[in-house]
Amino acid sequence: MVMQIRHNFQVTLPAAIRKRLGLKIGDLLETVVKEDKIIIIPKKTIDAKQSWFWSKEWQEAEKEAEADLRAGRVKKFKNVEELIKDLDK
Repeated sequence: MVMQIRHNFQVTLPAAIRKRLGLKIGDLLETVVKEDKIIIIPKKTIDAKQSWFWSKEWQEAEKEAEADLRAGRVKKFKNVEELIKDLDK
């Protein structure tokens, strides 16, 4: 798609691109210059208190847990005591 540089060097992202990438007003975009190209990369920020959740290790464990749930490899307990007894086996 071709875009035009407007007053104050502003560029409007076409609606099709915004929709495809799910961009909203206020979202952050990183710009990178590579040779003679401008690359625009959508960025998401996370609260520093939540960064542990997005670590590689935690995300791997999340994927494993999701696979276990889908495969039915889960147990249900009526209370914490039953859970602890099962863990002690």
